[in-house]
Amino acid sequence: MSFWQDKRVLVTGGAGFLGSHVVEKLSRRGVACDAILVPRRTIQDLRRWDVCLGVTAGIDIVLHLAGHVGGIGYNIAYPAQLFYDNLMMGGQLMEAARQNGVQKFVTVGTACEYPKNTPVPFRETDLWNGYPEETSAPYAIAKKSLLVGGQAYRQQYNFNAIHLLPINPYGPRDNFDLESSHVIPALIRRALEAKESGVKHIVAWGDGSPTREFLYVEDAAEGIVLAAEHYNWSDAVNLGSEFEISIKDLAEIITRLTGFEGKIVWDTTKPNGQPRRKLDTSRAKREFGFQAQTPFEEGLQRTIDWYIDHSKKVSTP
Repeated sequence: MSFWQDKRVLVTGGAGFLGSHVVEKLSRRGVACDAILVPRRTIQDLRRWDVCLGVTAGIDIVLHLAGHVGGIGYNIAYPAQLFYDNLMMGGQLMEAARQNGVQKFVTVGTACEYPKNTPVPFRETDLWNGYPEETSAPYAIAKKSLLVGGQAYRQQYNFNAIHLLPINPYGPRDNFDLESSHVIPALIRRALEAKESGVKHIVAWGDGSPTREFLYVEDAAEGIVLAAEHYNWSDAVNLGSEFEISIKDLAEIITRLTGFEGKIVWDTTKPNGQPRRKLDTSRAKREFGFQAQTPFEEGLQRTIDWYIDHSKKVSTP
């Protein structure tokens, strides 16, 4: 509580999936609503220097969660936009924050920053041991540049920038748009729509063999806020759940929880993405006491329930 007292906080992406949960965590810690600034991309384009300079004026802490993101298909379709947008937002915002005397700058990166064939579990010391998985490399490298930028700013300006690497977040308010969503919301939506319409199968990309680790969104938000409160070093920090599951097993759990009894058809003409993805989270536990609390199936059920409820509200006149 005392860390946030009298602080003005900028939360970029604060109206989005992960950011909205971070804003709620701040409110529960006593940060007043009028002390939390959430830029809206429709009127405050963070790719513009004047906007970055304006939103960081009078701010004490920046939590930079804004990003142009999507699943494998979206990364393949829009690599240049993903690279440019994320690079411009992060780089300009960091410089504007420095010029405006911001006390602490927290960048939320991505586990995609790791090399494609990183030994499991991924340790922060492995970040530079190879090139990221090709389909997400433009996005990943744009995000990774903020780690380098923060370290450079700390060295030259004594600027307190930290860089977090959350594993795939999921949960209520996720993006369920099939063009740009990640695997969990995409499978949930496909399974529920197939169940409702009576379709006998759903299609999933790849062969189901890759493994992933997922982090429930409220746990991810708590990790970000804890790091802002307690972590003050330039080394990147993983945020994860320590639970690894294959995409095939994930799909089967989702079909069971949604009640879809049809078949899963694997489209092997589509890419699998990175073969395995699981983080070593010992640094986060050691440095600021973070440990995920939400069991995976419980988090999935909450996500499914939210989507069903949200879909009903959207369809109600």
